Order: sequence, then C-alpha cells, then structure tokens
Amino acid sequence: MPRGRSTFSKRQKEQARQQKQRDKAQRRTERKQSKPEVPADDLSELQQHAAAQAALFQIGYEESNPELDEGERGDQ
Repeated sequence: MPRGRSTFSKRQKEQARQQKQRDKAQRRTERKQSKPEVPADDLSELQQHAAAQAALFQIGYEESNPELDEGERGDQ
C-alpha cells in the first residue's frame, strides 16, 4: 500500500527532530566535559570572602536601622 506525501513529510520531520535532540544532547555532554573545574584553593577563598561579606552585612544592618529593632521589641 503506497504512503501519501503527508505521511512521508511527517516522517522526515520527526527524523529531523530526533536528530536535533541527539545533536543537542551531544553538545551538552561536550560542554560538561570541557567545563573547567574550580580548584579547591579558589573555592575555599571564595567561601571565606562570602562569609566575611555576610558578617559585614549583618553588622551594617543592625547599626543602620536601630529604630526597627526598638519597634520589634515594643510589639512583643
């Protein structure tokens, strides 16, 4: 039984879609493999810097907004 033109074009379209998915998955795995890893020294340095920034932020918040702390105490 011969297939119509629409069946053929649907099949071609589906094959093209599947090929694009395979290509995309291949590019994704290549990117993951070529991604440079962060050395442990740099990572620990970044963590220390982040902790210092967090500490400064908390101290600065308390000093710059004393009325908020007093208002919270009055509500209790």
